[in-house]
Amino acid sequence: VQLQASGGGLVQAGGSLILSCVASGRTSSTYAMGWFRQAPGKEREFVAAIVWRTNITDYAASVKGRFTVSRDSAKNTVYLQMNSLKPEDTAVYYCAADVRRGWAPTWSIKRGRYEYDFWGQGTQVTVSS
Repeated sequence: VQLQASGGGLVQAGGSLILSCVASGRTSSTYAMGWFRQAPGKEREFVAAIVWRTNITDYAASVKGRFTVSRDSAKNTVYLQMNSLKPEDTAVYYCAADVRRGWAPTWSIKRGRYEYDFWGQGTQVTVSS
């Protein structure tokens, strides 16, 4: 699976951005697509994720209510709509794919970065105060 993220940029606090992540290759086993971010000197952290088959979503507490993750199956694309941006949202944002064999309704979204198998190249988001 190859992932290509785009849409980052510079925005003022309170503004909005939308990130896109296009998946290609053997995507049929993708269980979930996630967004992570990494600020300078900090660990890469979970932001949001969406289960490809069911549209179930999960969000980090720091972005819940401000960010929305969605997907377009026809385009093999996942989006991260980011509203009410804050300076502390400044980071490199990465999309990632959690690939699993088969399917089970009891599965749930993972938040650990090591649970994800494929990563995009990252896109910089800078929020000025």
